[in-house]
Formats: sequence, structure tokens, C-alpha cells
Amino acid sequence: MTTDPRDPEDMLGYIDRMADDLEKGWKLGMELPFYTRWPIHAVVIAGMGGSAIAGDMLVYSLRDRLNLPVVSHRDYDLPNFAHSSYVLVICSSHSGNTEEVLSAFEAGVEAGCTVLALTTGGKLKARAEALGKPLWTFEHKGQPRTAMPLTFGMLAALMHRLKKVEGLDEDIADAISVLRQEKPGITASSELAQNPARRLAGQLLERNIAVFAAGQNEVVARRWKTQINELAKAVACFEGLPEMNHNTLAGLERPEALLENSFALFLRAGSDHPQNAKRLEYSQQACMMAGMGVDSVWGKGVSRLAQMWSLVQFGDYLSYYLALDYGVDPTPVDALGKLKDYLAS
Repeated sequence: MTTDPRDPEDMLGYIDRMADDLEKGWKLGMELPFYTRWPIHAVVIAGMGGSAIAGDMLVYSLRDRLNLPVVSHRDYDLPNFAHSSYVLVICSSHSGNTEEVLSAFEAGVEAGCTVLALTTGGKLKARAEALGKPLWTFEHKGQPRTAMPLTFGMLAALMHRLKKVEGLDEDIADAISVLRQEKPGITASSELAQNPARRLAGQLLERNIAVFAAGQNEVVARRWKTQINELAKAVACFEGLPEMNHNTLAGLERPEALLENSFALFLRAGSDHPQNAKRLEYSQQACMMAGMGVDSVWGKGVSRLAQMWSLVQFGDYLSYYLALDYGVDPTPVDALGKLKDYLAS
């Protein structure tokens, strides 16, 4: 728990609990009731923002192992293929009041899909109870983005229970172990000289930040981008490889003033495709030659999942330290609240 006056709502505490929450989410997902009379042939995970990234993480981390299509849906309604009981629609909303997710829930019910609500309460819980739809609730009082380990663990456990992927229990255990091993070196109690996340955050001050990653880690780059946005209230973008090599490299010429004030972060892992590993190395050199600040962060652990989660943890700490360096409270997101008020008016 933090005693820093710049963090009155203890964002640090949520980041520190990442391994525990991932483990808790897995256990919840293994215990909560779920039954369907129909075989599941496809899955749609409907969510937005902090509730959606868990679905993205599931899709990217398991896409070469899942024996059915799983789609992360960030919009109103549902894809056209979701129109039968053989399609499982998981509606994930932390508050239960996300209008896009409520829209997807109603669309799933109308289309006759198998619908599961995943929430802490709100309108989504009330609708699922009223219609007798499967409902998984969990307790969490923080911001939706801090619940990502919980919801990912629950979603992963569901895929395991549905027998849609093998060996996931071992990978989850590996990820939890790696998170706990890496935490002491990057948490706030670690001295600055020995804390790579704090040192790197200092280099990002007043810089235009771009996060790059390949393959499965593209979703982790997205998490870094959104955490920098929401915690530090700073501009950042993300892009995946190999796509970045087919266009962005050509833009590393101008405007020179912007490039010189930019910082490119490259997320790397031993599980990267060999060709993508070469692409990442070349792209980092190209950004450096263009005048940008550059650095790379490597995922830790044996399994792909562990490497992804170690990068998520590092990025959350980095975003937290960047917020403190800017002197802003890492928890509230007033800009998002203003948008919701505008849409409701």
C-alpha cells in the first residue's frame, strides 16, 4: 500500500496485487457455475476499455492453441455470425453499466446465443438475473483497468473448463510465479538505481511515446498505451509488427522536431517468431537512427503467457511512475466521465 500523497486512492496497491488477482480470478472461474446444453463452436467477448483488454489478452495469448474461434468485440451489437446457441457471448462490464456491452447483451439474447454476464453489478447484473442468464459476479472496488488480472483469470478458467485449450493451468501457474518473482525489483520500495521501470519512466517525461511489439505481444503494447493514457494522462500510441514494417518505417523522416522528441519502446520476448525478432531489432535501430529515443523491455518466464504477463506488470509500474513524475493522480479519469455525461445528455 502506498503512502505517497500523489496516489490517494492507492493505485500502487492494485498493481502490487497483480499476481494475487490473477490467481484469484482463475480460482473464481473454476468455481462459479456455468452450464450449457449446447456445444460451443465460437466465442465473442464483448467489452470496452479496462474490461475489454482481458478478452484481448485471452485471444492473443491462446490464438494458436484454441480449438475454436474467439473474438474480442469492442462495439455496440454483435458480429453477424453470432446468431445461435452454439455461440457463447461473454458480456464483460466492470460497472455493469457500459452501454456498448449492454447493447451486445441484448443482441445476444435476441439472436438466441448462449450469453454469460461478467460484472460487479449494475444494469448488466439486473438484466441477466431478470432473464435467467448465466451470471458471474466478482467484488472489486477499483477502476476497471485494475480488474484486468481478475477478469482474465476468470475467462481463462472458462476456456479451460470448456476444454477449448490444453495445458492452460500450467501456464497460469507459470505466469503467477513469474509475476511474484519480478515484482520486488520494480515495485515502489525498490531503489531507483535498481528499478528499471522507474528509470525508464524518467526517460519518457515530456516525450511523445510509441510502443511497438510483435505477434501476441501487440495486445501488451496496447495495454501499455492505455495505461500511460489513463494513469499518466499522457499521449501514447501503439503498433504491432510485422504490420509496422509495411508502412511506419517509411514515415521515420519527418517532422524531425517530433521524431527528436519521441521515444519508441519495443516489447520483446523469447516466444517472438524468429522473423519478428529480426524485425524488432531492425525497427529499433531504424527509430534510433531517425533521432528517436529507444529502449526495449523483455518478457520473463518460460511460457508465452508468463512472458506476456511479466510485460504487463512492468508496463503498469512504468505508467504509475510516469504519473507520479508528472505530479498527477494515477487513478481518476475525469475526461472519460465527461464523455459519458455528454453521451447521456
